Amino acid sequence: MIVLIKGAGDLATGVAHRLRKCGFDIIMTEISEPTTVRRTVAFSQAVYDKYTEVEGIKAILVSEIEEAKNVIREGHIAVMIDEKAKIIKDIKPEVVVDAIVGKRNLGTNINDAPIVIALGPGFTVGVDCHCIIETQRGHYLGKAIYSGNAIPNSGVPGNIGGYTKERIIKATTNGKILPISKIGQYVEKGSIVAYVDGVPILAEISGIVRGMLQKNITVFKGMKSGDIDPRCEKNHCFTISDKARSIGGGVLEGILYLNSMNKDR
Repeated sequence: MIVLIKGAGDLATGVAHRLRKCGFDIIMTEISEPTTVRRTVAFSQAVYDKYTEVEGIKAILVSEIEEAKNVIREGHIAVMIDEKAKIIKDIKPEVVVDAIVGKRNLGTNINDAPIVIALGPGFTVGVDCHCIIETQRGHYLGKAIYSGNAIPNSGVPGNIGGYTKERIIKATTNGKILPISKIGQYVEKGSIVAYVDGVPILAEISGIVRGMLQKNITVFKGMKSGDIDPRCEKNHCFTISDKARSIGGGVLEGILYLNSMNKDR
């Protein structure tokens, strides 16, 4: 069963990793300049490095369908630059997962595959997809929803270690980012963690830099460019998050449940 995942950020990677472990063949599509801040645990990094590995699973950048099939046969994940996921028409996957987490539907159609699953708000079951996975931290995180919608976007980052919006590193102006702090590095509140065209970005809390855009990514003022984890567990920077694992489990449930329902029809 081929699963095409739209997006290859850290949440999409949590989904892909769990599904690959369970034997699914995975193709992921990405934009030409991904802006994943948790890039040490994101298969989107393959766009820049041609190859990346997260917790023992390898992802390889490919440019053609046959090349993707070869990567899959070798037991790896194929990543393609395909912003609109046009490859769906040629691949005809059994499952499509919209893991862009854009808070709105950016082009997914319920007829894209026999099973279409979307992550988070912006979708309606039965209209845009067959199942939605809850992405908001809390009691319902990872729940597979088979009617209705996910919880609306609150606009407030999840609470980690008692902090919400303070832990987010945001661009101070428009331009290209120059990180000063590395992922996994401890920083003090008020210290400079990056520059955007010479304008400094200051840490709003003390903690370990868990995510940071790489050098020369184009950003706009207020854009999320990294995050700081006050829990100060360095290994968290290089392993899939609890949130991503939970969402991955929800997608796995959705695929198995919907597949069994389709067979019974």
